[in-house]
Amino acid sequence: MFKSIKKNYEFLNVYHHGKSYANKYLVMYVLKNDTDLVRFGITVSKKVGNSVVRHRVTRLIRESIRLNEEKFARGYDIVVIARNTAKGKKYKDIESALMHLSKIHHINKEMS
Repeated sequence: MFKSIKKNYEFLNVYHHGKSYANKYLVMYVLKNDTDLVRFGITVSKKVGNSVVRHRVTRLIRESIRLNEEKFARGYDIVVIARNTAKGKKYKDIESALMHLSKIHHINKEMS
């Protein structure tokens, strides 16, 4: 199981010091954390929809991370932000967007 980023200051640290890339459905911030862990934070704003919609998007992102966890390089804090275009998308769309961003950031072990 991956570790979670839970504290506001941890999210802010990744936002301010990390590097970001975006695609159609997601934005990903990545920052080296000098540990052997990969930590994920997921953010879905109220702009995406009501709580039911936001929780569904969060679950899709979390499941995509869980099933592809071994593909991510260790030693990074990663914050994934859902864009409002992610609303109503299928699991495969979200998973594809997540893996695309991991390749752009060069944190995908399969590509390194």
